[in-house]
Amino acid sequence: MEKLLSTSRRIEIVKENCKIIQERVAETAIKSGRAPEDVRLMAVTKTVEPVLINTALEQGIDLIGENRVQEFLSKEPDLHLEGVEKHLIGHLQKNKVRQIVGKVDMIESVDSIELAAEIAKRSAMQAITTPVLLEVNIGEEESKFGFAKENLDEVLAQIAQLENIEVRGLMCIPPICEKKEEIRAFFSQMHQIYIDFSSKIFNNINMNVLSMGMSGDFEEAILEGSSLVRVGSAIFGERIYR
Repeated sequence: MEKLLSTSRRIEIVKENCKIIQERVAETAIKSGRAPEDVRLMAVTKTVEPVLINTALEQGIDLIGENRVQEFLSKEPDLHLEGVEKHLIGHLQKNKVRQIVGKVDMIESVDSIELAAEIAKRSAMQAITTPVLLEVNIGEEESKFGFAKENLDEVLAQIAQLENIEVRGLMCIPPICEKKEEIRAFFSQMHQIYIDFSSKIFNNINMNVLSMGMSGDFEEAILEGSSLVRVGSAIFGERIYR
């Protein structure tokens, strides 16, 4: 049985990984014709204990993403979150909306009109406006959540009727691809959709975020126009499920 690394060693690995990933993001942003600050690096914290998350924050990470409501709420008291932006990036059930609205700065995974309406309702009860991203099922996979790209016009028109919610952009999780050319094709398609819709005028729609790219493909995503990459295992190591 493989011996687990000590916490002190894991902390050192996170420090090293943060530096490497930050440099790779900056270099790829420049390759894409943009400034390093035009692409944000999110540390995805699913299953990661607070001591390692805080280590990443000490290295200059200022954006974290959590997949599950309960996991975020349980870890939040132990996190050093001053000046840190917090996103919910996992599938959100309607019955969990009341627990997370007002606790995070953005909900990235809005995948239905009903969910958007519930977020708007709960935000109104707190007299706040919640920024969200719309999740697009770019690979048209039955196993994944998200709006079909051909329905986005209608979706945006309906969400534009809601108050206390603001669509700030789009996000996607493309299919697993064996070749970089294949994944870049999905990212390119997603970027074109983002460009098309960010130029349209709707109430409460202000698109300036394209969230795509994870540990294994964030460089390809940046080259195709991503402005926010969601990196977990490349920073914290492989997830440990308990």
